[in-house]
Amino acid sequence: MSWVLLAEQTLNGLSLGVMLFLMAAGLTLVFGVMGLINLAHGSLYMVGGFAAAAVAAATGSFLLALAASLVAAAIAGVIVEMTVIRRLYDRDHLDQVLATFALILVFSEATRWVFGSFPLFLDRPDWLGGTVTLPLGIEYSRYRLALIGIGLAIAGALFWMIAHTRIGIRIRAGENDREMIAALGVDISRLYTLVFALGAALAGLAGALIGAIQSVQVGMGEPVLILAFVVIVIGGIGSIKGALVGALLVGLTDTLGGFLLPKALGLVLSAPAATSVGASLASMSIYILMALVLLFRPRGLFGGG
Repeated sequence: MSWVLLAEQTLNGLSLGVMLFLMAAGLTLVFGVMGLINLAHGSLYMVGGFAAAAVAAATGSFLLALAASLVAAAIAGVIVEMTVIRRLYDRDHLDQVLATFALILVFSEATRWVFGSFPLFLDRPDWLGGTVTLPLGIEYSRYRLALIGIGLAIAGALFWMIAHTRIGIRIRAGENDREMIAALGVDISRLYTLVFALGAALAGLAGALIGAIQSVQVGMGEPVLILAFVVIVIGGIGSIKGALVGALLVGLTDTLGGFLLPKALGLVLSAPAATSVGASLASMSIYILMALVLLFRPRGLFGGG
């Protein structure tokens, strides 16, 4: 086994992990503060990807595309929260699941109607193209390194916001006792809308950043949403720290599992078979990890209680 290849796969796992964190952070905030199961969170990821692809095609600017993903997803989140989600806070989780699943269908068909059924592609800027040489002679994608840096920077900003700002105090209070902060004069509706918009913006940014690696297409958010749910189950619902740790664990397990498990099991496979078997083993290892965490920590690694 090449140590250089192992290092590259580890970095791939980190880049996947920080993108999952952008998805899971919004999802865990929404569930922790509002108690809402939002299956449409992946659709906001898709909105960000399509908005970025459209703006990049029109302007040729990658930075404007990223800004468009944030704005479009946040606006979509505000509209959805004010028109649909706000009516679900006092309903049971089954009603929330059904309503947000219906939103997935609405978003998918609306996106297909506006952009068509064919994938769109988001080109990386020249200044993020190519590779950089890391210690030990590792050649690695400059863009993926940027993803890791962006994700960690956003994680740091979120930790700071939650711990040191007034809105962060209100979010933490809303997680613990929303009735009390409402009695103290905090506008709960405005707080919920803000939290939902923040989560939507993070999901949209993740969709745009991944869109420069993969294609942007209808339904792209649902597989990522499943992994994001796994992340918050592992990390603990409502915990930003748990979302980050869980996302990194899932990213590394997915990437290194597909790389190391076939070798650990002594499987000798052709290249196509190795890819298929590795992907299957990687997916299986993620859910084994989740089962083990729940076995010893039923509320997740950083869950309350």
